[in-house]
Amino acid sequence: MTLNLPLVVVLGFFAWATVKYLGVRTWIVVLIALFGFWLSHTFLAPAIESGTRTGVTVINGQHA
Repeated sequence: MTLNLPLVVVLGFFAWATVKYLGVRTWIVVLIALFGFWLSHTFLAPAIESGTRTGVTVINGQHA
């Protein structure tokens, strides 16, 4: 069985769970999200995207 979920849904669930069960403050989750958006507009974005794609490929077992 294959389940396709958008990454936003998975991250949203993870953020909700950390606030609910680990006691992480909501403003910290918002700050991390804003930092991620800022980081995506820097020169590091291509390296982050490449590393993320490689990691997903390795986890899925589709590496060449």
